Amino acid sequence: MDTRPLYGIKAELFKSLAHPARLQVLEVLAAAPGLSAPVSRLQEVTGAEPSALSQHLAVLKRAGVVTSTRAGNAVEYRLTEPLVAELLVVARAFLLHRLAGDTDAERLAAARDLPALPGASARTVLDAAGTRAPTR
Repeated sequence: MDTRPLYGIKAELFKSLAHPARLQVLEVLAAAPGLSAPVSRLQEVTGAEPSALSQHLAVLKRAGVVTSTRAGNAVEYRLTEPLVAELLVVARAFLLHRLAGDTDAERLAAARDLPALPGASARTVLDAAGTRAPTR
C-alpha cells in the first residue's frame, strides 16, 4: 500500500502550523471557551495587521484546522477538532523539554509564562515531558 499521500496530508498540516502567529492564534482558540474566539480577540492577542491575520486564518482554514462563522460584521473562528488543542499541548511539552536544559533562564521563564492551555499548566506539561526544570 502506498502511504505517501497520507504523509503528504500530514506535511500540509505541519506547513499550516509553521508560523508563530498561526500557532498563537491556535493557542488562543484552544484556551477559549468552546474552542472559539472572535477575530477581534485574535487580532488583539497577536497584534497582527488585519490583512496579515486574515491570510494566516485562511491558511489554517484551508488546512482544515479552523472553521469560521459570521454573524453580521463579526466573524468567529473555532478549532475544528479538540485534537488540535492536544497537539498544541504536546508541542508545548516538547518546547519546554527542549528549553529545560537551556542556559538562557529568561527564555525558559518566558516559555513557562505562556498562556495556559486546557489541562496543561506549565508544570503539568513539564512533568509530562519528563523535565524537572528549576522552579522560580
